[in-house]
Amino acid sequence: MSEIYFDNAATTKTSESAAKVAFDVMTSFYGNPSSAHAKGLEAEHILKKARAQVLSALGYTAKDGTLLFTSCGTESNNTVFFGVYQALGKRKNNIVISDSEHPSVENCARELEKKGVQVRRIPTKGGKLELDFAEKAIDDKTMLVSCMLVNNETGAVYDIKALDSIRKRKAPEAYLHTDAVQGFCKLPCSLSALGADFVSISGHKIHAPKGVGGLFIKKGVRLPCRMFGGGQEVGLRSGTENLAGIAAFGTSCEEFMHEKQKILNTIKELNSELRKNLYEICPYVLINSKDEAAPHILSISVPGIRSEIMLRFLSERGIFVSAGSACSSKNADNRVLSNFGLDDKRADSTLRISFSKYNTKDETLTLAKAIDEGNKSLIHTV
Repeated sequence: MSEIYFDNAATTKTSESAAKVAFDVMTSFYGNPSSAHAKGLEAEHILKKARAQVLSALGYTAKDGTLLFTSCGTESNNTVFFGVYQALGKRKNNIVISDSEHPSVENCARELEKKGVQVRRIPTKGGKLELDFAEKAIDDKTMLVSCMLVNNETGAVYDIKALDSIRKRKAPEAYLHTDAVQGFCKLPCSLSALGADFVSISGHKIHAPKGVGGLFIKKGVRLPCRMFGGGQEVGLRSGTENLAGIAAFGTSCEEFMHEKQKILNTIKELNSELRKNLYEICPYVLINSKDEAAPHILSISVPGIRSEIMLRFLSERGIFVSAGSACSSKNADNRVLSNFGLDDKRADSTLRISFSKYNTKDETLTLAKAIDEGNKSLIHTV
């Protein structure tokens, strides 16, 4: 049975070129970048090349700031929240986030609330930031404003530049952070245009291996060290670098940049094709994602069938989608979909389909037919 993978917002297949680079580093260029001998210098060159590749994909150069390699987007987000709190928490008492953040931001905010920090959450109903709320929430006691670029469950694209404008007017000392894990290499805009002081990204969302991520830190912005040791990664994240993963991440970024417009066009076409197929074959399916959402994520609801039931039905046929974010789908938490505006029944019947360059239009037709088959055969459970 052939497999159809539509869960690319959770993770992507590692590309052959990224896997080859990782293998080559592990077997041939295995020196420690901190070693002073030739093998170490060879590894250091690979590290520098990868850093430049990722910076370029972000729209930055080394002159614009520092790219800190991390293990994942979650680590990058944690580094920002607890680093900013350590730096400014004695003088500032609130942070501002959206009410639809990834758990790695929402749960950082909850931990800071336990320490007495006031957390103000900007409503995002319908996939749009309520900027009037942000105007009132951001003030001279704000230490951090954080908002994801693309929502991982609905594909909603949030107006980070507008937040930057408010932040600069109302709280010029506050930092601006964006979790761009779902937006990196998926939108036509350059992330350097957003105005953020911190940008979190992850490799396994763009066909690099799991276990490598990044945090861009704008020039002039300082974070306190939270991991002590040999002083790697400009002293902010000591420990020998995951060179194989980092080199593969750089390769994936370069691949994306070489064919970015082609990939974006392909994914947009796949999104449109699936919408059309669902309309023709499954007219009862409700489309949650707005037309202006990022095209690589399409949120739908199949009324009357719990998402876990439909997901299992599709999985048994070799079709893989998500019942929501892979980071929260095992927990009964419809926070993001509820804040988006879905009632509990609709949220409980929601599937997330996410595309990559490896998907085809024929696969969208197969998916639509399978959903219709499931709708006809499954007992309604919502």
